[in-house]
Amino acid sequence: MILQVCTAKSDIGQKASADAIQIITDAVAEKGIASIVVATGTSQFDLLQNLTSSQVIDWSKVVMFHLDEYIGLPISHPASFRKYLTERFTSKLPSLKEFYLINGEAEDPIKECARLNEIISKRKIDLALVGIGENGHLAFNDPPADFETKDPYIIVNLDDACKMQQVGEGWFKNRGEVPDTAISMSVHQILAAEKIICSVPGKHKAKAVRDCLRGAVTPLHPASALIRHEACTIFLDPDSASLLTPLPS
Repeated sequence: MILQVCTAKSDIGQKASADAIQIITDAVAEKGIASIVVATGTSQFDLLQNLTSSQVIDWSKVVMFHLDEYIGLPISHPASFRKYLTERFTSKLPSLKEFYLINGEAEDPIKECARLNEIISKRKIDLALVGIGENGHLAFNDPPADFETKDPYIIVNLDDACKMQQVGEGWFKNRGEVPDTAISMSVHQILAAEKIICSVPGKHKAKAVRDCLRGAVTPLHPASALIRHEACTIFLDPDSASLLTPLPS
């Protein structure tokens, strides 16, 4: 794991996207195809804008997988991650080889997980783009996260801290509107990616960053699992890194 503290929040998207572009183009050059996992949320805005504006990636050779989605939330809802990815990613890349969005409105979420698990099991993920939640979650794996399951996609319960983060970021009006469950990529599947880029801006993430990166690897701080990954780069800004002692160089 590598920690990089950017000089400003705006620099995270620029530096993270530059690394992502290099990883994707290298994978395409070496294998003829790149498989990536794309996250959502406010922490990913700049990264995805820079990524979709790239003129050097051959998107016709890129396969995209979706990180997580609420169960039962219509795609028309402003907080829908399918809506987010459609507007900010797939619609901007008409030549994208394949993309697999999580259908949170599926009649049977267990079958939806099985569908996705069958597809992703045939791919080696070259790059996973992720963030860290205010409660330390990785994807929607809230504490205590399941570090043992090998299933790529699982059904998870959302805790109150996770729900309040979604309200605080403006996706929902109140906690009661936030769904109780979601389909999430598992911690094991995220760690199976060849490379991981984690973008974590903001003062509101400082405690989670400290707890996950300066303590033990534990399901109580799910993103602490990133410490185990040799090719994970975590991009912070001065605010999100403010509780780290000593600061990474």
